[in-house]
Amino acid sequence: MKKVLIIKLGYSETFDSMLSLTTSLGDVLRTTVILHFFKGNHVSWLVDKKARPLLENNKYIDRIWTYNSDTRKQLKKEKFDIIVNLEKLPEICLLSDSLRAKKYFGFRFNSCNNGPPNCYSDSERLIELVQDLNKKRKNKDSWQKILADALGKKWNEQTYVLGYEPKSKVKYDIGFNWTVGNKWINKAWPRIYWKSLENLIKDEYSISWQQGLNNLYEYIDWINSCRLIVTADTLGLHLGLALQKRIVALFGPTSSYEIYFYNCGSFLLPEAPYKCIPCLKPHCDKERQCMEYIAPEKVKERIKDEFKRNKIASKL
Repeated sequence: MKKVLIIKLGYSETFDSMLSLTTSLGDVLRTTVILHFFKGNHVSWLVDKKARPLLENNKYIDRIWTYNSDTRKQLKKEKFDIIVNLEKLPEICLLSDSLRAKKYFGFRFNSCNNGPPNCYSDSERLIELVQDLNKKRKNKDSWQKILADALGKKWNEQTYVLGYEPKSKVKYDIGFNWTVGNKWINKAWPRIYWKSLENLIKDEYSISWQQGLNNLYEYIDWINSCRLIVTADTLGLHLGLALQKRIVALFGPTSSYEIYFYNCGSFLLPEAPYKCIPCLKPHCDKERQCMEYIAPEKVKERIKDEFKRNKIASKL
């Protein structure tokens, strides 16, 4: 049995060059796919307190460390066989470099200058995708495969691992996961489009608007209460996939290729006269953003197709 430490707080999205102290919950959840590669070992995970509920009661995690000064001191007393650091903030990279381990993967501190981080020897592609926006835009591999390759592992469609078991039962046909995080506000589909979609389908399906905005467990329970989730590229998309819900995902500024749907749904792209899609940028300089080019009528068609093709019975 090896001792493994995974450092994924959620402060910076793994393949994004932007550094932030705003916790990306979706990025933490989809990182759980790597737990399959360390089955049978003693696994610790260092995470921000806001994302901790996504990891609690996970059958593959032995210890969850919440990032703070006391935890940093304790970690420096330990010895690990493997450390996987998927954070790019200099202070986190410095922490990873200072801990004792036989093997390191992911990002490390760049001691030459104050620029982007370096990476450990087996994880070069991570740096390529972070530093070269054109390479990232051209990438056709899923996020999971890229991460597996960076760890020297083979991805065989291993799924996310969510520890929390929802308390809810299915009550609604469709859930409108309409909000987005503060990092990527241009992922949002216009509120007026959500209202239009509701008017188009309310006579055929029971609809629930997003619940649990202030409580992560309530949010997971709400996702679980819906047969199908309409969502942008947000935490709700990843929770829906983890719970094996049918998904209709709306993409614009981010890449649909990075998301592997596990045969749980499909996505729609904007029918926009722009060559910049996906721009992979959190802000848009266009007068009309690309997400405005996804018509509610198209989303309705995709919903009907999902219900028909997968033989989902409506409550109405």
